[in-house]
Amino acid sequence: MNRRTFRRAALALGLATTMAAALATPAHARPDHPAPAPVVASPVFAITDGVARQVALTGRSELTRLGVSAANGPVDLLAAGVGARLAGDLRAANQRLLVAKGLPGGTGSLLRLRLAHPDMRAALARGEAPLVAAVPTDDSATSVTAYDRSGGTVVLDAARVPQRPVLVVDVDTERALSAGLALMRDELGVRGIGRAAPARAASRASADGVSASAGYWATKVDAVRLSDDEEPWIKGDAEIYNLVAGFGLDGKVKVDLVQMPYLDHDGTTYHPNQLLVHFSSYKYNLADVVMMEDDGDTNYSSLVKAIAGALLVIVDGGAYAPLVNAILDAIPTSWYTDDPDFVDAWYTLSTASSGRRHGAGANGWMDVTPYWVEQF
Repeated sequence: MNRRTFRRAALALGLATTMAAALATPAHARPDHPAPAPVVASPVFAITDGVARQVALTGRSELTRLGVSAANGPVDLLAAGVGARLAGDLRAANQRLLVAKGLPGGTGSLLRLRLAHPDMRAALARGEAPLVAAVPTDDSATSVTAYDRSGGTVVLDAARVPQRPVLVVDVDTERALSAGLALMRDELGVRGIGRAAPARAASRASADGVSASAGYWATKVDAVRLSDDEEPWIKGDAEIYNLVAGFGLDGKVKVDLVQMPYLDHDGTTYHPNQLLVHFSSYKYNLADVVMMEDDGDTNYSSLVKAIAGALLVIVDGGAYAPLVNAILDAIPTSWYTDDPDFVDAWYTLSTASSGRRHGAGANGWMDVTPYWVEQF
């Protein structure tokens, strides 16, 4: 079953189990979202699909050259040295793409071209003409529409890698995520939602019980794994990031944005030894984590405004209230069946959290340990 199909039901089931063991109960139960509307073409897909057709219609020699380059790794389309007319169209498309993703104009090129699957290199080497396609918005789609050199459409099975080579017009999600998180941090700060950056040093006794070291407690991720979703062959690597939220010493919500750039594939266990939660600036010994991914469609400007609007109205009532619900309620309903995407959530991590912690949505787990960050 595709992750986006079962996500809401799994979250409800996982939430009941998780919250039964939590140290605090949310102020309100998360309301059910209405049934998702039929998936429509997103602004990002409309742009990349148009570019795919334009690239397919370029001259045979140019398409061959692009295919050879893409076989060696993703190609920045704005730097690919194509003809003047196509180059102008690509620059215009990139500007529309930046607007669709809510990113500043100085972000740079987001349009890239890649080979859909390594097994297609041999066909390209034989001189077989490639098709060109954009990544579908809907991960549950059963077919992929590609374009041939005449601009005609070829329908491909989304579950079966085609024998014919396919070039994919995609969004550079690594660059987009870097720019998007910078924008979100700035916007959250402007709106009064700071980061939980190390601000105060505690101390703990050393093994001899006499000397003490200054520092703070953090939660370290020793291993992490997401469920194997058997996503379509055309999909590229997802960019994973986390919203880590808790109450600051002033009683106001604080949010850290933490990337997991190594977490490329579902069904694979990673061992990052990464610090996820920093407890140096928290009023309570608890924090929540919401894991998200950008498969290409995230509008960061809209996302940060929605999240900030939801968190700014939360007031510290003297006891910890999990913040996952507020963050998820701020995310538009369509994002549960569309990109950008919610992945999973972890409620009430503390400085004592240790061992395997399954997400409330049952889509992943993390092995965590307490970690003392010692000051120099």
